[in-house]
Amino acid sequence: MGVINSELTSDNAEVAPVVLEQPVKRALPDWSKGVLYFLLSVLMAMGVFAIILLLMGKNPLDVYAQIFDGTLASTYGWSEIVVKMIPFILCALAVAIPARLGLVSVGGEGQIYIGAIFAGFLALRIGDALPPVVLIPILALAGMLGGALWGGLCGALRAYAGLNETISSLLLTYIASLIMDFLVSGPLKDRSPTALGQSYSKTFPDNAALPTFFDSRINLGIVFALLGVVFYWWLFKYTRWGYKMRVVGGNPEAAERSGIKIGRYIIIAMMLGGAFAGLSGMVEVLAIQGRLRGGISNGYGYVGFLVAWLAAQKPGLIIFMAALLGLISFGGDTIQIVSSLPSSTVNILMALILFFVLRDQGLRAMKENK
Repeated sequence: MGVINSELTSDNAEVAPVVLEQPVKRALPDWSKGVLYFLLSVLMAMGVFAIILLLMGKNPLDVYAQIFDGTLASTYGWSEIVVKMIPFILCALAVAIPARLGLVSVGGEGQIYIGAIFAGFLALRIGDALPPVVLIPILALAGMLGGALWGGLCGALRAYAGLNETISSLLLTYIASLIMDFLVSGPLKDRSPTALGQSYSKTFPDNAALPTFFDSRINLGIVFALLGVVFYWWLFKYTRWGYKMRVVGGNPEAAERSGIKIGRYIIIAMMLGGAFAGLSGMVEVLAIQGRLRGGISNGYGYVGFLVAWLAAQKPGLIIFMAALLGLISFGGDTIQIVSSLPSSTVNILMALILFFVLRDQGLRAMKENK
């Protein structure tokens, strides 16, 4: 608004007011505010983490420099960040899809194991009989089927038995890992003399190996992950299924009154999410491990949970957050070797980032609701 300035002439006659324009203050766009608040949250997390490092007798500046040198300062570091991103993105989708219905799924770990078992079993049985161009899509579908069935079981328990999906998905994770341990210690165990009695399966045929790029460990899984994000965006933006799932997540009571079968969409969402986690398991055993074995996940399902919630289930942000946590995760491997820090140290930094980002999101939501 302008400021009105009135002046009197020498005859004390009032002249027309003069409006003095003031510069208009332009507000930052919402997306730039979000980026700014996120960066501030990360800086606060790094500040608290620096205090923890000091208490552990380490120089924070040296540790952060080691993370940078081991990741962004080398081509190998960049490639390993991309390798880390593959399971992070796929497991984030396993969380984000159910979250659009208000479901909290933490069962990505178990879905990884079941997807790996389905894909690995087929690779051992038919890997030599089919060319890679036919075999790999079949194995991908097998991994997705395994994860979908495991996720769908949680959905069915929620829809028809009223069992909380957070509890069921978490408990089923332990069952899935035990199934893997049983198989690689019994029916699928490699009993050749070269295995030395270790609990793992035979190596997969060469036909089952995923192609790699740029003379690195970056594999076809990154294509699967990016296509998964595109599918996720398309599903909730352009399809009737996605619209109905958003309605269920926004107001279940209104959705039920409008004739939407909520139980059906709960199962569909959990199955779709589980399919992506199962695909991650397929990628892990075929591209990285080369055989079935226990402990293949390395916490990918839980990191995927962090990625999904840090990204607020937004497709583009899922990729960005997966890259950020991929950098932190691989950087943590570096400081574990160079600085002799425990492997769990990097988990503290991830947890701090999640805490400060969610804190910021909560404070902004409270401010908007006032």
